[in-house]
Amino acid sequence: MKLPFAQIDAFADRPFTGNPAAVIPLDAWLDDAVLQAIAEENNLSETAFIVPDASGAADYELRWFTPAVEVALCGHATLASGHRVLTAEQDRDLVRFRTRRSGVLEVARHGDGYLMALPAYAPAPAAVPRLLEALGVQGETLRHPRGYDLTVLDSAEAVLAVAPDFRALAAIGDTLNIVTAPGRDTDVISRVFAPAAGIDEDPVTGSAHSVLAPYWAKRLGRDRFTAFQASRRGGHVGCELAGERVILSGKCATVVEGSFAL
Repeated sequence: MKLPFAQIDAFADRPFTGNPAAVIPLDAWLDDAVLQAIAEENNLSETAFIVPDASGAADYELRWFTPAVEVALCGHATLASGHRVLTAEQDRDLVRFRTRRSGVLEVARHGDGYLMALPAYAPAPAAVPRLLEALGVQGETLRHPRGYDLTVLDSAEAVLAVAPDFRALAAIGDTLNIVTAPGRDTDVISRVFAPAAGIDEDPVTGSAHSVLAPYWAKRLGRDRFTAFQASRRGGHVGCELAGERVILSGKCATVVEGSFAL
């Protein structure tokens, strides 16, 4: 069996930046163990699988897998999936994806990039045992029960200097660990770590901005701001808080197209 395959750099204005995701369209779902094995073989932070949605609730069903687990929400692989569909279907300006744990998500054309709607997850102050020690920092900690921990530092330099103990961070639990501060060239800077999901540092994380957008919109006193995720690859994300949704903007670059052979 050969499956269509594309590797797409999301939140990237050129190849080799942003966050790479594999996108594999299917006619029908394969066994979950096969989906997980494909994601492990790809060894990217996410592999997205899309299937035409027979329910009529959306255009496609969408699921995401890291090399280790299936996740409840992935922003960059949703953006990459939207890019894959809208590139293949030029008469379409918007695509809707039905997901199993995050509702219906949308990706729409916007100039030479895209707008993507994700849920807004406002974090609340919380003491997270061992988190600051594992990150090696001192800062304010917040948490959202969907599996997000947010640590706020004083400066971009402090964010760039973070050197986590990944084993200790993974032992805290399967959460997305976000570190953030006011930016230098953008309003906000962040880094994201997910060692319990098999990803020590994620290059650019759309779902992290589901948490960052409500926090920074309140702190900045405005609903729109610019963000940069400062991994080695790096990526820019435009953010807008729109009620219970976060609207993220970004570009994509397709770097590989071919077939995945089973």
